[in-house]
Amino acid sequence: MTSRFSRTASRVLFGAAAVALGAALIFAPVTVHGIAIITGLGLISVGAGSFFRPSPAAGGPGVAPRIPSLTRLVGGALIALGALMALWPDAGAPWLAFLVGAALVVHGALALWNAITGRDGWHADARAAAAIMGAATIVLGVVAFSWPVLTLTVFRLGLALWLVAVGLHAVWDAVVWLRSARVGGALEVGAPVRDASSRSGARPSRLRRWARTVGAVASLAAAALLAWGSGTVLGGSPMPQPGAFYTPPADVPGAPGQLLRSEPLDSGVPEGARAWKILYTTTHPDDTPAVSSGTVLAPVEPTKRPLPLLSIAHGTTGVVAQCAPSMSAAPFSDGAGTALAEMVAQHGWLAVTSDYVGLGTRGVHPYLVGDAEARNVLDASRAVQQLDAVTTTTETVVWGHSQGGQGALWTGQIAEDYAPELTVRGVAAFAPAADLFGLAEVDKNDAAGKTVSAYIATTWARLYPDLDLKSQLTPGSQGPVEHIRSLCFNGSDVLAAILRGSQIPNQIFPDRLLNGEFGDRLKAQTPVGPFPAPVLVAQGRADPLVRPEMQRDWVEARCTDGVDIDYRTFPGLSHNTLVAADSPLTPQIVQWTLDRWEGKPAAPNCDDLPASTPDAEQTPG
Repeated sequence: MTSRFSRTASRVLFGAAAVALGAALIFAPVTVHGIAIITGLGLISVGAGSFFRPSPAAGGPGVAPRIPSLTRLVGGALIALGALMALWPDAGAPWLAFLVGAALVVHGALALWNAITGRDGWHADARAAAAIMGAATIVLGVVAFSWPVLTLTVFRLGLALWLVAVGLHAVWDAVVWLRSARVGGALEVGAPVRDASSRSGARPSRLRRWARTVGAVASLAAAALLAWGSGTVLGGSPMPQPGAFYTPPADVPGAPGQLLRSEPLDSGVPEGARAWKILYTTTHPDDTPAVSSGTVLAPVEPTKRPLPLLSIAHGTTGVVAQCAPSMSAAPFSDGAGTALAEMVAQHGWLAVTSDYVGLGTRGVHPYLVGDAEARNVLDASRAVQQLDAVTTTTETVVWGHSQGGQGALWTGQIAEDYAPELTVRGVAAFAPAADLFGLAEVDKNDAAGKTVSAYIATTWARLYPDLDLKSQLTPGSQGPVEHIRSLCFNGSDVLAAILRGSQIPNQIFPDRLLNGEFGDRLKAQTPVGPFPAPVLVAQGRADPLVRPEMQRDWVEARCTDGVDIDYRTFPGLSHNTLVAADSPLTPQIVQWTLDRWEGKPAAPNCDDLPASTPDAEQTPG
């Protein structure tokens, strides 16, 4: 008798602890480490409580109830998992989330097994409801593996409710046993456990049985919907693979800037313009030959006079072949797309955009390697001279946004040496990734910054094998980095890439890596000039990725070196709204470009740089 009461009291105690810890997760303002500790203690409570479950399989008066072997095993596992979480909360979110997911899967499997085998003495409808709830718990555990950071933050509410529910169930089990024993006339060890509403063997009401089953089915449906939604969002959209157009012919010329083929392009062409895809030769920074693809945009009405040339360095679209802008449904929407359409359709310019090596064509995309991007842009500007359908000048103005901003600055920096037959009349960079090391350092804990770092990690690991990057990433980063690599950063894949980045629990590059040879190579990607023509740099003051204070530091350093820059900042504009159709930059960049062509003097402002203080409403990453 005493043993039975003590076991019942212990189960109530552990159940109450689970309820209290679940409530703490809901209402207490805790950190990720605090979530790990509380969740760990909760798992210990659930696991320990399972050892004190009133069981109908008792051996008779005075004999302790038999705990099934599986229950003992699972209870011990929950205690061990909980202890790991509570004692080592700084082990990293991936392991903590794995433990949470594993605990949910184990608990759901136990509930499912008990329901199927009927070990708890439930009625058939109760067993069905318990089996469905067990399956829902397993699905929820599997989903937790895909959201390691979210599991320990947003998912903390679900975990809290689960702890509360399990704790209340444990307490209710004890109450049911006490009531069942009284109905039987004696508090005996062998008294059978009946449903909470049963008296003298009476079945629970039909309404209650249906409510329990409907609730279980609803829980399973919600868990299944969550799993489907997670897979859909994180998986991205299937992208078409490059076709025969992107495969170079057998006899590729050795000289860079040679047009290999072209074909008309109809998708996403602005009104008043016509377009082509092109394939041409270029070189890697080590002067080995390469092939790249790109696009050409020209006015609808042909003309015999050479069209002014606009050379575009595009922003981040991804790092695998199917992410080429020329394969996109909107190939001319990158960066200042509205200004581009106006320059072509209204002012009669021709624009050429390189996809860069590795996007569309075979090879490793040299992501944020400035010299490589610049060679691709300059060779595209050479190749378009050979397109029979149009005639263009060898004088050009270069534009670029974000990654393309870095590429545009590098294009101006190497143009005279690499492509002396081309004359650069101006370089315009919009929110350029000019300070790559600073970008990696400042944004290392933000979702967008982690996405950019993932692209760098996967491409630079192949471009610079001596760095051995893959083996030096932070724990828990390698898997998500590989997932992000396959996602493009345009169209619907942007959300998937950012969400994948948000679920990398730690900065991707450890500080020791940033402070070593890898960090030195990041710094080497900073364009420092000199530039052969006026330079315009535009920056949004609410940019959470390329921070305005970081951009101003780069501009000030160039001004100190004697480089004249027209630096313009735009309050309230972020990384993408800076180049949106309604941005005040749009008419400014059109006029600035026309002024360069007409030979009007530029207006550098190194002596009176605009404020760099970020907008108050800016929120990092």
